[in-house]
Amino acid sequence: MGVSSIAPALPKMANVLDVSNERIGLLITAFTIPGMFLTPFLGVFADRIGRKVILVPSLFIFGIAGTACAFATDFTWLLILRFLQGVGGASLGALNVTLIGDLYEGNRRATAMGYNGSVLSVGTAAYPAIGGGLALLGWFYPFFLTLIAIPVGLIVLTKLDNPEPDNHKNIKSYLGDILKALKSRTVIGLFAANFLTFIILYGGYLTYFPILLDEQFSKSSLIIGIMLSGSSLITAFASSQLGNLTKRFAESTLIITAAILYLGVFLSIPFIENIWLFALPIIVFGFAQGINIPSILNLLTHQAPKEYRAAFLSVNWTIIRSGQAVGPFLLGLVYGATGLNGTFWISALAAFCLFLVASLAIKS
Repeated sequence: MGVSSIAPALPKMANVLDVSNERIGLLITAFTIPGMFLTPFLGVFADRIGRKVILVPSLFIFGIAGTACAFATDFTWLLILRFLQGVGGASLGALNVTLIGDLYEGNRRATAMGYNGSVLSVGTAAYPAIGGGLALLGWFYPFFLTLIAIPVGLIVLTKLDNPEPDNHKNIKSYLGDILKALKSRTVIGLFAANFLTFIILYGGYLTYFPILLDEQFSKSSLIIGIMLSGSSLITAFASSQLGNLTKRFAESTLIITAAILYLGVFLSIPFIENIWLFALPIIVFGFAQGINIPSILNLLTHQAPKEYRAAFLSVNWTIIRSGQAVGPFLLGLVYGATGLNGTFWISALAAFCLFLVASLAIKS
């Protein structure tokens, strides 16, 4: 929600707030930066004092700061509020996956990760369309969607019954165990894969693909949102099949396949001149997302015992946030230097690097 609901409105925000296309991606970067620094500390606290103690306040901050963005009067204030919203969102993704890891094992965990990916993708599918439609009323309306985080926080507080870690290790032993696990070649490879994946997603796809549709095809924020939603629906379907797919294919094979598909998508986008022909890369991108991200998360969760799972996955979430922040910023520089097509060439290069990482460093 923090990104996908506003992505279709970015061109309109740039227009209304008189911000260049190179700078508008900072709205995504400002949201993702807090996660780069706060998430590991929040993960440690979640292991030491409990998951819900961190999760509930995070949901409240996310909802309140996100809604406040709608009342920002200039770009600077909007960036500040997006940063605060990012503080609230810093722990949400990591704790979500941590709780799944706490509750499920084996193939049931792979299936649960797939269903989680499906739910996220349905949200990612719905939010661009909803956000794009709301942006027709005004650039600020998509931010009101974050209000839903407040009742969700209340439900988690009163209804969620989850196992909490019984962590009696001293902090030195606890941190030593985490560092030992993080040195694994497979873990490092998985972190690199996530970093590259989110550079591709947040840079090439969610930031500069909408700008392409606006600049070269003059599509409204609603149409852009619907097009982005199409790939997310495919992602939801592919993710829901992860349990079945992992019975036949190793997760590393699925990640390699996704990298090849990403490469094809971004090599093709600059050559498409008919708006309807974007259907194929949108479908292919969605399928790649659906088999890639849940596979990475399932492999990482398998590497981390419950006693330090939140901290371990929080480091991964920091890697994800780094990719989310670097992607729009890096491609903004590329856009300024080479133009729009250059952003897609760099995204294709990132996909090729993902292929190399998955082939050489990741083992299921």
